[in-house]
Amino acid sequence: MATEETGRVLAQLMEIIEDRRKNPPEKSYTTTLFSGGVPKIGEKIIEEAAEVVEAAGEAGDAGREHAIHEAADLIYHLFVMLGYKMIQLEEVESELARRFGLSGLDEKAGREK
Repeated sequence: MATEETGRVLAQLMEIIEDRRKNPPEKSYTTTLFSGGVPKIGEKIIEEAAEVVEAAGEAGDAGREHAIHEAADLIYHLFVMLGYKMIQLEEVESELARRFGLSGLDEKAGREK
């Protein structure tokens, strides 16, 4: 269950990533990703997404924990891409809120026009 504190962790992560973009420390993995641009960040997103799917197929508590770990990696890399593109987390939240009460199939059909 999501809590206000959990939401704050995601906002904090985004704030740190945005700060790394504005003030890139030399010894920062995020800085390295930013320097690689969309190709490097995208490569990591694809890699982490595949690892989430793989971990989700693992049985038991160990598989569940592995999936959580990989999901955190995926979210981090997705947030790096958002930061690189200067997309605010609030913009993504607004887009998700817009979709509430709308069938996923209807929403997708509306984009394909």
